[in-house]
Amino acid sequence: MSFAKDVKLEILEQDIEDSLEATSFMSSLFHACGNLNKNSQGLNIDVITDTKEVFPFIDKIVKKLYGENLSLGISDDHIINKTVYYKISFPASVSMSILKDCSIIEQNAEGISFQNRLDRNLVCDNNTKISYIKGAFVGCGTSSIKLSQLGSKSPTTGYHVEFASRQHEFLEGLQELLTEFNITSKISPRKNIFVLYIKDSESIKDLLALMGAVSNVLVLSNEMATRGLRNVVNRQVNCINANISKTVEASLKQVEAINYINKKIGLDSLPEDLQEVAVLRLANQEESLDELLKLSTLKLTKSGLNHRFRRILKIAQILKGE
Repeated sequence: MSFAKDVKLEILEQDIEDSLEATSFMSSLFHACGNLNKNSQGLNIDVITDTKEVFPFIDKIVKKLYGENLSLGISDDHIINKTVYYKISFPASVSMSILKDCSIIEQNAEGISFQNRLDRNLVCDNNTKISYIKGAFVGCGTSSIKLSQLGSKSPTTGYHVEFASRQHEFLEGLQELLTEFNITSKISPRKNIFVLYIKDSESIKDLLALMGAVSNVLVLSNEMATRGLRNVVNRQVNCINANISKTVEASLKQVEAINYINKKIGLDSLPEDLQEVAVLRLANQEESLDELLKLSTLKLTKSGLNHRFRRILKIAQILKGE
């Protein structure tokens, strides 16, 4: 199960008792994943979702507010990318009332017009604003967050939550509400749709907390801690490996120089202080300077030992005519 799906299920576990909050939730849900169809009976509403648990949630709302039940079926395009999509159908007898109450349509003497802009009468306080954001996430919220504890093959993917819609005005209204709760987001076009996205991990945690997805706030916090620890360990391992590579490379150059000197003029021709470190290196070719100092009876510092090896390398260069 995806991280976004877990968040949706946690949202849907929360009952909405207030009628205006419920209407606000349904309004954004319709904008996010609703379909309107016109037939001889008038306008019909369908909600298309891959989250089956949406059905009992809004069925309870419609039953309470309008005294009718919804019906659940499989969408005509029921499998997309191996995902089953469900169609939640609203009864024609109350569809017009629901659409008006949710500010999806306006009816006047000139006829019916559709509204994509945010109706501020629906989101008149913090609770209704939060309900609107919840409905939007349940309807069209997705995330690319892959959790380490679920054995993701690429758990280091960045933090990303987005809302995708064909309605730019709907996303603009949603962005306004998020801004009021100090959650920064951006909107950009993507092919034939628009996407409102949040990439900052702290902003994503704020969004989850705002929607009441407390368990998933903890999950995301643990994921951030795990990734942080992994990054620290990786940096330390990389540093150790780099130091080992440097040590091996330096040792190989020193051994090569000592062997060349021995072949050309013999180690006995070296000054006594250089003979000692040359023999020490040949006997301990894989050790670092720190380890050589521990093995040596010479009273040298690391800098002093390194200086003697530089002198040996210089002598080898001179003998090679470089």
